[in-house]
Amino acid sequence: MQPLIASKSNPNQSVLVKSYRDSDKLYAFQFPFVKIRRMQRFGFPANFAMLKSDEINRGACASNTSKYSKLMASEKADVNYEKSSNSLTSTLRDAKTAEDVAELLKDYSDLPLPLFTSLILSLGRAKRLEAAFAIVEWLKQNKTLNVWIYNSLLTAVKLNKKYYKVGDVIEDMKSQGVELSIITYNILMLIYIGQRKPKEVFNLLSQIQDAGLSPSPATFGITLMAYKEMEDAHGALRHFIEFREKYQMGELQRDSSEEDWDNEFVKIENTMVRICLSVMRRWLVKEENNTTEVLKFLDSMDRAGVTMDKNFFERLVWACTREEHYMVVRELYKRLRESGPGDGLSVTVCNHIIWLMGKAKKWWAALEVYEEMLEKGPTPNNLSFQLVVSNFTVLLTAAKRRGLWRWAIQLLDKMHKRGLTPGTRQWNAVLLACSKAGETDASIKIFQQMVQKGEKPTVYSYGALLSALEKGALYDEALRVWDHMQKLSVEPNLHAYTILASIYAQKGDHDKIELVLEEMVAARIEPTVVTFNAIISGCAKRRMGAAAFEWFHRMKGRNVKPNEISYEMLIDALTHDGKPRLAYQMYVRAYNEGLMLNKKAYDAVVEAGRASGVIVDLDDLGFHPVERRKPTQIKNNQSDFCGTPTPV
Repeated sequence: MQPLIASKSNPNQSVLVKSYRDSDKLYAFQFPFVKIRRMQRFGFPANFAMLKSDEINRGACASNTSKYSKLMASEKADVNYEKSSNSLTSTLRDAKTAEDVAELLKDYSDLPLPLFTSLILSLGRAKRLEAAFAIVEWLKQNKTLNVWIYNSLLTAVKLNKKYYKVGDVIEDMKSQGVELSIITYNILMLIYIGQRKPKEVFNLLSQIQDAGLSPSPATFGITLMAYKEMEDAHGALRHFIEFREKYQMGELQRDSSEEDWDNEFVKIENTMVRICLSVMRRWLVKEENNTTEVLKFLDSMDRAGVTMDKNFFERLVWACTREEHYMVVRELYKRLRESGPGDGLSVTVCNHIIWLMGKAKKWWAALEVYEEMLEKGPTPNNLSFQLVVSNFTVLLTAAKRRGLWRWAIQLLDKMHKRGLTPGTRQWNAVLLACSKAGETDASIKIFQQMVQKGEKPTVYSYGALLSALEKGALYDEALRVWDHMQKLSVEPNLHAYTILASIYAQKGDHDKIELVLEEMVAARIEPTVVTFNAIISGCAKRRMGAAAFEWFHRMKGRNVKPNEISYEMLIDALTHDGKPRLAYQMYVRAYNEGLMLNKKAYDAVVEAGRASGVIVDLDDLGFHPVERRKPTQIKNNQSDFCGTPTPV
């Protein structure tokens, strides 16, 4: 006879073989590799698909060794197709009772019992649970059931999430005299996890011991899953330690000698590590701060001797996104460095660490990470440079606000040493820090370096330099800088115009001040109260009370409302120019307008009145002002701001 080949259109087709010589039926069922693995998990032999005929028709078999399985028939057998067995599932999917199954299988009375295990599973995956129960009812009438049938039925129940039927299946098992196996308990444990009842898993563990059964590798793995569901990483670790002790003492090998426990131990340890990682990541993404809990558990894993690789630490780093996670990231970064050479580190992980440290305002720590990347690897990429420059920018901005000009210069030098190119924003921050501190020489030097490095100064750069020159009373140099700015077509802004007006006020050139204001209006930049305050302040420095009073009225003529500083500067100019009565009147006007002038202005009016014999009614001045809080003192020592750099 020619060997019979299964249909190429469906190589997994199940073929029913019939021997005409003795009318015996042989069933050779073809399964794909994945299905065979599932069958083995439920206890079927690996060679289940290879069925032999009786002694007369020896040789008929089904082989899974090629893509298209072949059904070999012996020379003494006359073979033909009767029906494809994969049609059994589609045939039985609509069965609702045992009678329906009997009617549909009337021509298949000799089907082997293991086939029904596969059919029940297939129906469960097809969401045909009612048909699966009907098959079991029919089998109870025609065959002796075993634990594999019920295990398949429980799995079908689990797949359909019809958990209320679990009790009925267990009772039916007991009524049929079928004892629960360890696989049955494993399925029940998975069902409890699917029901979000992980604590019931531990009750089943006690029942397993009471039944005298030995836990399988799957039992330990499912128990770890229960701890994961409970988010109890500590419990998972304790469970693994107990399992490891039993493994090391040989108890597992003695109870279940057929298992490859050496291989299973590695799998369970890896599962435990993955579960602990998952739980720790959940801790980190919660709203409450679990930083301490994560650090304590890392220490517990160390003391338990659990191996954690770079992948473990890196995945944990990615879960850190909030400022309070800085302590965790710092510890993880330390472990990553200790776990191997820097080249093995991911540059994206290092960038994330730098970003988080910057977010947590641990700028020095972020810079140290970058420096270690340069020295030990991995090689920084463009994002690394951008992140570090942004941290420098934050530090420079802080230095600018507090006038820490020496520290700002040191930061700028540090950027150059690390191969970072400062941009305009960074240069301007240093210029403004020097300008705010009144360090004229330093401002000039930084501006020159900026130009030498090829960075084009902006209006903010010129504004900082002009401010520094004004504070240093270098008015002619400031005017030359202004001319140079205009030659380069740098459009002045409000700040630059204000400084220019203040310079002319301090030079006593009031006609030029008027020209500056006209130029501002032409450029559609309206003078503000700050502009006029700068002019009045310039007049006050030259003790030009009359000029200050005139500009005060010009300000009101331009519909610019004076503020406390306007009156304080005006009173200062008037009292120093020998006009105490006018100073007194200006103070009373400010008080009546609801403005609260400072103690210095109050005392100046009172003292000027006494010195010149002008009567000053203190009731008109209101209560004596309280000393205002002093502004932050400008210090040149950066340690007053940043402290000692925190080691990573």
